[in-house]
Amino acid sequence: MSSEKTQKEMTDEAMKQFYDFVESMKKSLGVPMVPDMKTGDALWVDQREITLKFIISVNKIRDFFNALADNKFITTKCKGCGEIYFPPQSDCPSCKASDMEWVELSREGTLLTYTVINVKPYSFSHYDDYIVGIARLEDGVNVTAWIREKDPNKLKVGMKVRIDIVKREPEGYLTYELVPIE
Repeated sequence: MSSEKTQKEMTDEAMKQFYDFVESMKKSLGVPMVPDMKTGDALWVDQREITLKFIISVNKIRDFFNALADNKFITTKCKGCGEIYFPPQSDCPSCKASDMEWVELSREGTLLTYTVINVKPYSFSHYDDYIVGIARLEDGVNVTAWIREKDPNKLKVGMKVRIDIVKREPEGYLTYELVPIE
């Protein structure tokens, strides 16, 4: 087992040090106020912790998620103007119509750009560094997704990629990834 600290462990340790400093300032000043490291301006540090989770309705686009379970990659197309939208939309942003139909998307496309994520949000800090890219599918739709490749040197803008539907662990939910086609 590696003795190197994870990003989460390092963040937790840095936050503990910061909050210890806030506590010492609170004892000294009577309020949880610390100086900004760049400007010296006074910063108020709230003492309440907030856990943020969200629940949003996906009822109008639930077919997209159901299709993932059937290994299908679908999105919406406006019956009025013919625009295809990804991610799926329940109403057409272009002509404002609500008459949308489901269409299956091509699973192959071209990599437009990518970036390596090594400074992750706290909620993703349990992952090793990962790569996110944007690909234009053969249907003309752009899709942003994680790329299934550890070595960014193996990626080239303009290379062919495909969409694979996968179960993301440890969360255990279905999603999609870009996979380089060799």
